[in-house]
Amino acid sequence: MDKYKKLGFSLILPAIILFIWFYSTTYKGVPDAILPTIQSVGKAFKTTITSGQLQEDLQVSFIRVIKGYLCAVLLGIIAGVLTGMNEYIKVFLNLTLTTIRQIPMVAWVPLIILWFGIDDMSKIVTIVLAAFFPVMINVSNGIATTPKAYLELARIYKMSPWKTFIRVYLPNALPSVFVGLRLALGSSWMAVVAAEILGATSGMGYRLSFSRTLMQPDIMFTCMIVIGIVGIIMDKLLLYLFQILTPWSDEKKG
Repeated sequence: MDKYKKLGFSLILPAIILFIWFYSTTYKGVPDAILPTIQSVGKAFKTTITSGQLQEDLQVSFIRVIKGYLCAVLLGIIAGVLTGMNEYIKVFLNLTLTTIRQIPMVAWVPLIILWFGIDDMSKIVTIVLAAFFPVMINVSNGIATTPKAYLELARIYKMSPWKTFIRVYLPNALPSVFVGLRLALGSSWMAVVAAEILGATSGMGYRLSFSRTLMQPDIMFTCMIVIGIVGIIMDKLLLYLFQILTPWSDEKKG
């Protein structure tokens, strides 16, 4: 299936959803308080764009995501490399990290807010916690699955540990690393919205929660749609970068 057919096929379900939405609000009399019309959401979007409110909220959330994501990537890569290359470190950390990973993010947010308040730091910590594990697990798996024959050749040629990592471990692990980065970016975006909903004075999550308090479903739907679109854009940009840097990978355009 070529890219144009894929695009057309992927748009069928959104078109069906829009039709059901339009039909329900226009002809079935669904109350605006439950499901606003497409027209009212469009007007709300235009209003928030014109006032600059949407851009401001997006900027705040995006800056938080970048800070938390970069910290999570750095920590996740370090932990992944260590656990992938050293069995003792993996066994030492595995039980504790696995236990932490099993606790839902929504359970962490109130505790993080209690410790760090409702300023940016609590949002960044939440993002780091959400994005750390996808990076660490995929990096660790990529490193650990390096073929033994390659490592044996490195020993025969008396490569230093650094050269072995750069020339043997890293090329094998790179596809897994980018999968982890992609998953972590999505987790970061969802985490910042959740954290802002539960405790913030700015950002997309805050605007979503605040509009619910004011009974403005059109603004709520606007925020949700923008959050989804921005998430897709970030994912596609990272996937495009991944395809450029790892042309040998089996990963296809998603």
